Amino acid sequence: MSAPDSLARGVAPAPPGTLHARTVHGGVEVRPRAGLTVRFGRGEEPDVDVCVGEDDLWVSRKHGELTFRERRWWLRNTGRQLLRLPKGRLMHATTEAVPLAEGYTPVFVRGSSYREHLVELYVSGHDEERSPRRRAETLPPKRWSLDDEERLLLVVLGQRYLLYEEGPRPLSYRQAAEQLAYLRPGADWRERRIENRIEAVRKRLHAGGFPYPLTHDRRAGGPSDNLLHNLLRGLVDSTTLVPPDLDLLEDDGG
Repeated sequence: MSAPDSLARGVAPAPPGTLHARTVHGGVEVRPRAGLTVRFGRGEEPDVDVCVGEDDLWVSRKHGELTFRERRWWLRNTGRQLLRLPKGRLMHATTEAVPLAEGYTPVFVRGSSYREHLVELYVSGHDEERSPRRRAETLPPKRWSLDDEERLLLVVLGQRYLLYEEGPRPLSYRQAAEQLAYLRPGADWRERRIENRIEAVRKRLHAGGFPYPLTHDRRAGGPSDNLLHNLLRGLVDSTTLVPPDLDLLEDDGG
């Protein structure tokens, strides 16, 4: 739901702030009004306005709600299972409501047996492009500059990400050093040197506006062990690193 279907068909667009909510079972279009609430879940009308996961008992009958206040739609989890938002953000029933940005927001409801049920949300904006752009050139993803050695290091460390494994984690610097010593003998592959090169990449991409956290905020006092994961995930998501890069792991000696 990149935009409401009515926009693509040339129908008069809804006013700014209009909420479009849709699942495989149907949807609603609701114009903004202070205090108005739209509910979704496994239940039936009038308890919910949008049905989701109708055959899944892990989905609560009233699993979430959107309330219009302060000129925005606010999402709250009212169910027993988590809601998952973009960038892996999770919402529990005790999590404070979050405001929806204009445009498209997918929300996933945790279900049984690894199922996830999608609720598509779209909030009409003030300056939307109303005309279809089917013939326009596709915008490429933002790719990040890496030199040859940086790419090799990151492919070794992130090979599980490039295999699109479920829940991938980076190789350790020790494992990377051992594999690099085998693939490119004679070069300096000390663990500390590898770590320093990766740290330099993190700092450079962080300064360039990388979309995932790459530096440790000492004020927050949080753990920093996920910074390499964030780096690899962002490079793969942006197609800076792609599966053909795994060819770098081939032994040059044949």
